[in-house]
Amino acid sequence: MALEIFVSLFLTIAVVHLVALLSPGPDFFFVSQTAVSRTRRQALFGVVGITLGVVVWSALALAGLQLLLQRLAWLERLISIAGGLYLAWMGVKMLRGALRAPAATAGEPRAVLQQSDWATLRAGLLTNLSNPKVVIYFGSVFSAFLGDRVSTGARWGLWALVIAETLLWFTLVAGVFALPAMRRGYLKLSRWIDGLAGAVFVAFGLHLIFARRAV
Repeated sequence: MALEIFVSLFLTIAVVHLVALLSPGPDFFFVSQTAVSRTRRQALFGVVGITLGVVVWSALALAGLQLLLQRLAWLERLISIAGGLYLAWMGVKMLRGALRAPAATAGEPRAVLQQSDWATLRAGLLTNLSNPKVVIYFGSVFSAFLGDRVSTGARWGLWALVIAETLLWFTLVAGVFALPAMRRGYLKLSRWIDGLAGAVFVAFGLHLIFARRAV
């Protein structure tokens, strides 16, 4: 494979994946809400969890799982329902926490929430894995740009690219939302922010559960 073609392919997929990352989804809301409500360290553990989910989905896409899901509609539907239920459950937990929490008074903001690093990593991993549309996305991107002439080494090089890009982007998101100014804003408006995040997760979950598969 010519170097110029590989570089062009590399840059194309990098841009396409960046555009996808810039579109807010469950992963973005999970990282941002974790960064402002917990610690920067825990947010980074959540980023690692999300990245591990991308490792799995993108590898399965390269292995052709999206083709299997397209042929077995019931399997895609089952995975979508399971993922939707998980996201909705997370959203309900956030909503309940927001409703039960006392409102912050002037000079007395709510304390930063605590959760173990590994629990945050696991939550990030499950948040990403709960959305089977990710493997369809990766499958579509890879099938659109990777032809038979692309070597196995180049394919896995591009796999490493999307993983690194995902890790770097969500690390940036975690860093921005963990800034003291963002944290202070959260501590003053935590009930509203947690409630909004919960509603978003419930909406994503219901979309996965009830969305009709395109024919």
